[in-house]
Amino acid sequence: MSWQAKERIDITDVVCPITFVKTKVALEDLADGDILEVRLNGGEPVQNVPRSLKDEGHKVLELSPNDDGTYTLLVKKGNNITA
Repeated sequence: MSWQAKERIDITDVVCPITFVKTKVALEDLADGDILEVRLNGGEPVQNVPRSLKDEGHKVLELSPNDDGTYTLLVKKGNNITA
């Protein structure tokens, strides 16, 4: 399925836990149901960011590898955010 991202961020220049913090801040600027595209590195970021987003009530739509060793994560902002 093809998703249309409302915003895009690149967090390949930062390490955990800043990767999640930057993603969370970007989501705060979006409305519920909007989609954020995140470009991130493999390893810790690709393991931790999607899991943390799910824990906060967001929906991970897609996680796909890119040709350069990074990943593209599509996440839909949830409306049942927990503290």
